[in-house]
Amino acid sequence: MLSLPQFTATDYLLALPITLLTLFALGILLIDLMLPKEQKWLNPVIAFIGVGFAAKGVYNIQHWLGPSGGVYGLMRTMLVDRFALYFFYLFLAATAIAILMSVRYLETEHENHGEYYALMLLSVVGMMCMAAGADIVLIFIGLELMAISTYVLVGFLRRDRRSNEAALKYLLLGAFSSGIFAYGLSLFYGLTGSTNLGVIQQMLARVVLPSPYKTVAVVALLTTLTGLLFKIAAVPFHQWAPDAYEGAPTTITGFMSVAVKAAGWAMLLRILVFGLLSMRSIWVPVLVFVSIATMTGANLAALTQSNTKRLLAYSSIAHVGYMLLGLIAGTATEPNGDGIKGILIYLLVYTFMNLGAFGVITSLRHRNVIGDELDDLNGLYSRAPVEAVLMLVFMLSLAGIPPLAGFWGKYFIFLSLIETGHYTLAALGVLYSVFGLYYYLKIANAMFMRQPEKGEERLAVSYSMRTALGVTAFATIFIGILPNRFIEIVNWALGIASNPNTAKLIH
Repeated sequence: MLSLPQFTATDYLLALPITLLTLFALGILLIDLMLPKEQKWLNPVIAFIGVGFAAKGVYNIQHWLGPSGGVYGLMRTMLVDRFALYFFYLFLAATAIAILMSVRYLETEHENHGEYYALMLLSVVGMMCMAAGADIVLIFIGLELMAISTYVLVGFLRRDRRSNEAALKYLLLGAFSSGIFAYGLSLFYGLTGSTNLGVIQQMLARVVLPSPYKTVAVVALLTTLTGLLFKIAAVPFHQWAPDAYEGAPTTITGFMSVAVKAAGWAMLLRILVFGLLSMRSIWVPVLVFVSIATMTGANLAALTQSNTKRLLAYSSIAHVGYMLLGLIAGTATEPNGDGIKGILIYLLVYTFMNLGAFGVITSLRHRNVIGDELDDLNGLYSRAPVEAVLMLVFMLSLAGIPPLAGFWGKYFIFLSLIETGHYTLAALGVLYSVFGLYYYLKIANAMFMRQPEKGEERLAVSYSMRTALGVTAFATIFIGILPNRFIEIVNWALGIASNPNTAKLIH
């Protein structure tokens, strides 16, 4: 008689944040049915409380792990280590800020529904599965849960034609890329007989595959890499990002640009470093080409944009190119800590500075003004001086200007490139960073040098938006001036990895 697998106390503890987020998401869906229109403000409050409970669950896991490198759970499909916990905190911080940004915005758009916050929480559940997945089945399930939730959120403005069009394009391209990704993963399963990343790594590293099998392994790697690069919006798999960013609700654009992108990077690092490091002689040259193409294409495209959301979308794609340089430096020969460290710091600071930038754009939405055109920023300093100064801070940080937070992500990535002898890539990265300063200053020029087209009407900003902007601005400045504590947190995240190949990354 077959015995069913038993869930242990460890399984329940490791799944606690995911369980809490799911329960709060379902609770919002049920409670929203009973709330009158004037009490819809309870939805973001419940979602925010849910994020707080999930953060407490993550803290409990962290305290329970102690000095341990990581613990497997759910029949060894989930590995919760410090790397995963780092991303858990990052997802929850981005979600909390996005919820604060959404309160007034949804009222202005007349789309204040509980499903919005429920889908946001469910997407975080998928992100956590991606970050902690030690099995390709769990990673793929998490990816699809996050993706489907995001598809709906992109098209949440049902009366907006741009939102509907963006959601449809995102859905079609996302489904296509997921199919290619699943095909690659299935080939790895066929080659190794396992869906566990650790076993796949051991089999690929230990067995000298004969020629036909080696060909299949290369095809599996390239198709898997295609799916991964799509999720982080690297050139030439970036076509969905500008349209999705422009058409989505501005708050969701900000959420996608940081949380969804961080989840894509967590999945990419898990699969390439934890599962496919033995094939780095193949995927590193591919990433060199992709990173150069990404930085070149995105920076050139950003120059001609008149829509701030599209401009920041191409900016976001360009930052992917810089982070790919860190992955190249971190894994090209002997694993190098500064490259991977640079990626994690980059994702941390990018969360605050990019969400802050989208928060300012969101605050422009009022009455009949959509607020996402560059001309809508004209004379912003005369209408909302605080928001204009904050936007300048975020733009300079995105450009990597010290002493703001964005400088440190680029610093560690360029440092790792120099340490590993990739001088040409380092020079290109610095060149494109200077190049990117131009289109960030276009926004500053509009805010401070141009006259407002809508008169001198002052901009009203809600308390929740002020809180979100205050948190993001404080973090952007504080991390830039006093980065040591945050660098230690990243070292902590990388220092106790269960996989020996990953553990080498900080030695």
